[in-house]
Amino acid sequence: MTFGFAPSSAASMSTSADLSAASANPLTRMLEPAEWAAAGIPLLRNPREVVSGLHARHRPRPATAIVAVLDADERLSASASFIRRPTPADGWMFRNALLAQLRRVIPHDLRRRTPVRTAVLLYCREGDARWTQEDGAWMWGLRDACTLHGLRCGAYITLTHDGWQVLGEGRGGRRPNADSPPESFAMSEAPPPLPRTGGVASEVLRRAAAR
Repeated sequence: MTFGFAPSSAASMSTSADLSAASANPLTRMLEPAEWAAAGIPLLRNPREVVSGLHARHRPRPATAIVAVLDADERLSASASFIRRPTPADGWMFRNALLAQLRRVIPHDLRRRTPVRTAVLLYCREGDARWTQEDGAWMWGLRDACTLHGLRCGAYITLTHDGWQVLGEGRGGRRPNADSPPESFAMSEAPPPLPRTGGVASEVLRRAAAR
């Protein structure tokens, strides 16, 4: 027979308060560079091609976030851009914004046992390429949004006036940057899905392929 002690009501209230305070603290919803590096984020084979392609498509300016979905061959399946609202950096809010964009442009892969597509995030911002708490919140949001949409979490890239930088990898370049005009650079796209007949899912796939 095992004997134990039931926690007091005061201890239970203290634990609940601690958990509530942690969940309400935006600083708990961000990833440090070491955590990001240890997460096994897949490396981009040609990051400059990805950055240049997204820059040419969306022409970002500071406070613009671009989320893109790449297939297994690193070809673009879908992408969307939006302006970050002037609110405190919070990974939960960033996750919701990214998830809304993903749901808008491409069907989820939650039925797959293993993710086959990868989502990457390019964020154009002020400042230099060094990691900030805002970057940590975007990393947290990207990782969580990918889990909820059945995708593999991919690279997080910053675009500043100095150039672009893949955080956690140490790879970057001076062009494109936040000030440069779009280059005449064509990013390879995934072929459209095989045609299906009938149903709402078919219409969603058709619209996603047409973007």
